[in-house]
Amino acid sequence: MTEIQAGTEGAAGAAATAPAPDSPPVPAIELAGVVKEYLAHGEVVQAVKGITMTISEGEFFSLLGPSGCGKTTTMRMIAGFEDPSRGTVRLHGQDVTDVPPNKRDVNMVFQSYALFPHMNVWENVAFGLRRKKVAAAEIKRRVGEMLEIVDLTGREKRRPREMSGGQQQRVALARALVNNPRALLLDEPLGALDLKLRQAMQIELKRIQREVGITFVYVTHDQSEALTMSDRIAVMNDGLVEQLAAPREIYERPATAFVAGFIGTSNLLGGTVDRVASGCAVLRAGDEGRILVAGDAHRAGDDVTVTVRPEKITISAEEPGGEVSAVRGTVSEVVYLGLYNSYAVRLADGAEITVFQQNALDSTSTAERGEAVWLSWQPRHSYAIGS
Repeated sequence: MTEIQAGTEGAAGAAATAPAPDSPPVPAIELAGVVKEYLAHGEVVQAVKGITMTISEGEFFSLLGPSGCGKTTTMRMIAGFEDPSRGTVRLHGQDVTDVPPNKRDVNMVFQSYALFPHMNVWENVAFGLRRKKVAAAEIKRRVGEMLEIVDLTGREKRRPREMSGGQQQRVALARALVNNPRALLLDEPLGALDLKLRQAMQIELKRIQREVGITFVYVTHDQSEALTMSDRIAVMNDGLVEQLAAPREIYERPATAFVAGFIGTSNLLGGTVDRVASGCAVLRAGDEGRILVAGDAHRAGDDVTVTVRPEKITISAEEPGGEVSAVRGTVSEVVYLGLYNSYAVRLADGAEITVFQQNALDSTSTAERGEAVWLSWQPRHSYAIGS
């Protein structure tokens, strides 16, 4: 995980002034209509297509999306390593669009560690402070505090080759944070770690961010990573932000079909509203089935696309009663995944629905391949989405 310092005592930080007591808090980072264009093979390509958003002071904010969606380009514009073609970048209320990276009060951390192999842990972490000619006593205090935060106290004399990947990552993180940046930008910092260590480090990163209180902007393509750590997530696709919200909101109420499909597993179902009754829009699903969507936003004749998460669905042999969505199909595949079974159920129209059923000791709702079943879920779990 490489750390590049972008100047903690630069003009942007020095020029910042405290807001009036009755004014709203100044965001840590603001992007206003930011566009990034490249010339490729004689054609103008837009990597970022007009992003406007704010990131609050002390927030753990993630840019999430597939490769090529523009998330790393967006982060590099915040850091100053890329210049926007149009738009404005502000850090703590100051326009830094034309300010070079070393004058911005941020640090950026990449996936590769790039620790100095001839230096021990203490020397690696102290390197930036020494270059800035900070007093020896202050260096000792700040490095000691930072090593305690990243849980490396007692390992000060180890060299990088004597440490695990996770420990090396903590050293790189400490080296970035010891300079007291106003914001830390992290580009896929856990990508080089194995799954178990990556999951452990997700919790550690959130803990560290909470303790130091610094704004973290985190780039990842890993949905579970973003959901685990973030206060808010911007889901990006093709240079645009498709949804910006808290993790629970994005998972439970995706704004578009892309967000529903990219964040976890989701079933997309569509149909025409047959009627509205008891506060629900009722969509016909085959000859026997129905899909209920809670709320009064739809009228008879409306075409509606809904998403429902696999874990919200109950699988049973008998048709369910009550005011619930219910569709009939045939189990086409069963996969045992330890904590739960994953069922693929094919409907009469050819659509396939995924169902996750937890493996509980008293579980009776199991099914075998080729078996005819009913799937049901509550109306509130049918969430209508845009295109």
